[in-house]
Amino acid sequence: MRTFVRNNSLGLAALVLFALSLGGQIVTGHAEANDDRAAHNEPAIGLSSYLGSGHFIEAVFENWESEFLQMAAFVVLTVHLRQKGSPESKPVEGSQPVDAEPDPRRRRAPWPVRKGGWILKLYENSLGLTLFALFLLSFGLHAVGGAAEYNEEQQSHGGTEQVDPLSYIATNRFWFESLQNWQSEFMSVGALVVLSVFLRQKGSPESKQVDAPHAKTGPG
Repeated sequence: MRTFVRNNSLGLAALVLFALSLGGQIVTGHAEANDDRAAHNEPAIGLSSYLGSGHFIEAVFENWESEFLQMAAFVVLTVHLRQKGSPESKPVEGSQPVDAEPDPRRRRAPWPVRKGGWILKLYENSLGLTLFALFLLSFGLHAVGGAAEYNEEQQSHGGTEQVDPLSYIATNRFWFESLQNWQSEFMSVGALVVLSVFLRQKGSPESKQVDAPHAKTGPG
């Protein structure tokens, strides 16, 4: 057990932080939603009802959408684009081990590599494809939750207009919610890429060695 925790401590720590943050969001979001309902003289809803509400679904997947887009874009852009001096980039010149053709004879190579053909082609791009798929799934659930929340607001304020998820995607409100998150994600990626040219964090694989020259590009 101790060995498992040590070998997976980074992923486990991220999972724990995610669970604590999501739990905090659920508790505070539930309270905030009921405060809003009380202001409109509506009865409070239970926690299980809140978890299926547009208020919760929209808030969660609006953020997941931007995170998966950021990661997918970063993974794919780093295949072809470079940033001189950044450890987040491949060196400006020359090829790297990650560019090499997969060798099915390599010891303990994943089964898609041994299988070859279209399965290997799919596996070669599976990380980017999966992240983009998760982005699209989150994008769709953002639209579903956003439409439900919009319709609930209309009812609370005596309005009659109702929208479906596809119609909600066409609204300025949907794109404002999306783009305010997208811009912050791309800004943070750009900041990491550029700041890591000049700044260091000893012991982190996201940083160059402390004594490495600023012009050194790539990890290590």
